[in-house]
Amino acid sequence: MTFRLSTTDSDFAAAFAALVDARREADEDVSRDVAAILKRVRAEGDAALADYTSRFDRHDLDVSGWAVEPAQCRKALESISTELRGALELAAARIAAYHEKQKPQDSDSVDAAGARLGARWSAVDAAGLYVPGGRAAYPSSLLMNVIPARVAGVRRIAMVTPTPDGEINPLVLAAAAIAGIEEIWRVGGAQAVAALAYGTDRIRPVDVITGPGNAWVAEAKRQLYGVVGIDMVAGPSEIVVVADGRNDPDWIAADLLSQSEHDPTSQSILFTDDAAFADAVAAAVDRRLPLLSTQAVATTSWNANGAIIVVRDLDEAMPLVDRLAAEHLELAVDDPDALFAQVRHAGSVFLGRMTPEAVGDYVAGPNHVLPTGRRARFSSGLSVLDFMKRTSFLSLDRRAIDAIGPAAVALAEAEGLPAHAASVALRLK
Repeated sequence: MTFRLSTTDSDFAAAFAALVDARREADEDVSRDVAAILKRVRAEGDAALADYTSRFDRHDLDVSGWAVEPAQCRKALESISTELRGALELAAARIAAYHEKQKPQDSDSVDAAGARLGARWSAVDAAGLYVPGGRAAYPSSLLMNVIPARVAGVRRIAMVTPTPDGEINPLVLAAAAIAGIEEIWRVGGAQAVAALAYGTDRIRPVDVITGPGNAWVAEAKRQLYGVVGIDMVAGPSEIVVVADGRNDPDWIAADLLSQSEHDPTSQSILFTDDAAFADAVAAAVDRRLPLLSTQAVATTSWNANGAIIVVRDLDEAMPLVDRLAAEHLELAVDDPDALFAQVRHAGSVFLGRMTPEAVGDYVAGPNHVLPTGRRARFSSGLSVLDFMKRTSFLSLDRRAIDAIGPAAVALAEAEGLPAHAASVALRLK
């Protein structure tokens, strides 16, 4: 039975707080296991990778091969249908066009004191991309991670992906061909993240690691942050839909299930100001679930984590939506901009009745790698900036150092740092 709430309930505040604070991340205590894996890969390198691959993915890297050759990717691209190839190419083009507009501009100016100040942006030298294998093999995620790095100007992109029983999803290889990836390693899990961070005899280290993965992959990225940059520590998928009674209940039910089918720990929440519509959506979800090939996962997720919340009006919903700070937010109303103006915390927002979140997962252009678990309160989705860094610069002439130098000397002396003070004072008239 789906969790139902109404803001008119006497215990609404406590019940909603429990919903906001509920922990949906994997229950496994993986931190210690991941730390051991990272330590071993750092010490043993390729030997550790080979052993973990044999144990977890059931194949011998020395037999099946450590790397996927570019020719194999091109062959996979040629083998897929014209329709599917066209869809991947359309997605790639739209993602590239959107992310081109994110490229930051250098700055260089002289202020009133005569000091030249500025900043220069540059790409990292190398980026690592983790692509899940098995059930969670998504070519769309590969494009969403690689293309911003390409736009940023990253020279080397190394991809790692597990290949259970030696098999790899041909759509992933096709997407790799479209994205121009030529370095693909057949390793996965926390050990693959460690290899990208520390480097091994075969795999050179990178500067930034991005891409989705299971709890072990996420924990490895968390522990290795600082050795390398990471995109984010991602948790289960989530969607919040704000919809009035003028929507088609089947449309909204499908939108909610689009996230429920990702994982048993995913979450889908509907806010509506129409109790009858809430009932209609719940009934539509029940009708649609048996039709899904992902029925088992979607049913578990919907029953365990789904929620329908009835509000007095949609304006009342917006502060509640902000508290959830969801990965995806749909505003399925006639005037979505009026509600959007009230949104402060969301990973990505989908405006209007004709903008399902699912289109954003594939071909819209904005990145679908987004903060989850209320992290949209303080972080953003993957962008070109995740693959770049800013270097500031400063240039003073005699007039400029005479103008601002005495204040620097005073502050240095106040902080008890005489060498700091002297390095400035010696240059003053």
